[in-house]
Amino acid sequence: MKAAVMRATDAPLVIEDVHIDDPGPGEVLLKTAASGICHSDLHVMEGSLPVPPPCILGHEPAGVVEAVGEGVTDFRPGDHVIGCLTSFCGVCNYCTAGRPYLCLAQFEGRPPGAKPRLSASNGDTIDQFANLSSFAEKMLCPQRSLVKIRDDMPLDRASLIGCGVTTGLGAALNTVHIRAGASVVIIGCGGVGLAALQGARIVGAGKIIAVDAQPWKFDLAKKFGATDCIDATVGDAVAAVHDLTGGGADFVFECIGLIPTVQQAVAMTARGGTTVLVGVVPMADTVPINASDLTLQEKTITGSYMGSNRFRFDMPKYVDFYLDGRLFLDEMISSRIALNDINEAFDRMRKGEAARQVIVYD
Repeated sequence: MKAAVMRATDAPLVIEDVHIDDPGPGEVLLKTAASGICHSDLHVMEGSLPVPPPCILGHEPAGVVEAVGEGVTDFRPGDHVIGCLTSFCGVCNYCTAGRPYLCLAQFEGRPPGAKPRLSASNGDTIDQFANLSSFAEKMLCPQRSLVKIRDDMPLDRASLIGCGVTTGLGAALNTVHIRAGASVVIIGCGGVGLAALQGARIVGAGKIIAVDAQPWKFDLAKKFGATDCIDATVGDAVAAVHDLTGGGADFVFECIGLIPTVQQAVAMTARGGTTVLVGVVPMADTVPINASDLTLQEKTITGSYMGSNRFRFDMPKYVDFYLDGRLFLDEMISSRIALNDINEAFDRMRKGEAARQVIVYD
């Protein structure tokens, strides 16, 4: 199969022929239909999220089941599925306590000593990213990384639910519980931020303020439910939020992952309000926060990992949201591309020229 392989950090991906193994016990072989391109993939390529090469990235996929391994009872050939990086074991403390997105099984591949799922033409192992590796024509995944969806859901739009939509929408619907009429700020109007914005609209938030340094995104933000938009390159964005809300927002979602925007998010939060950190700050960075600001104003800062998802419950629900008109996905797709164009797509991402780009496989 063809795949885009990360051979080195800070270097373009390489399109090459890769061998994919047959499904083993508990595994499912998929034909990849589509894969969104996520900013987390760029973080890995640039080294801020440490994943050693060679590796096939991509973790926002939808596809069709081709074959299943021994013991697989959840899927059969022909099923339409979405893949999620938060694979779950079903028996650990996190899974049984209702937080399967924290299960450590998501970091485990095949047992030690087993054949690799992916290998180069010379037989060398190529690592799989997040048990998915969707920058390839096929995927070999644990069955507990997948969820079956309705056949009438377009798979290019379904792929967005695999990460970006689940991360943003889930932050608003699962991680925190936005009150009807509450004021909400979304910092960063990429795919994740636009999904969080839609979550705020779906639950009935009052004032929904979109903040971004790319004003072209504001037309999308308004279509998705923003009542106000703030250009972060003009004036003081924190002061603008305080003016619009009368002292700060009840909920502020930081969806970029930069030190200055995290600090701005806390400063935009009202007394007694909640800052939700959704964007991934590079692992080597530390964000200075004034602790007395939290204590004396009783602000809360919480992280949101993959939208605090229970993806086998959440993702079919999000599919229903799309098909009944509550969730906008078509408008989030800036372009559909072929696998060969993936490096140009990452260049557009670096320049902030796209909301979400989707690789469509024939």
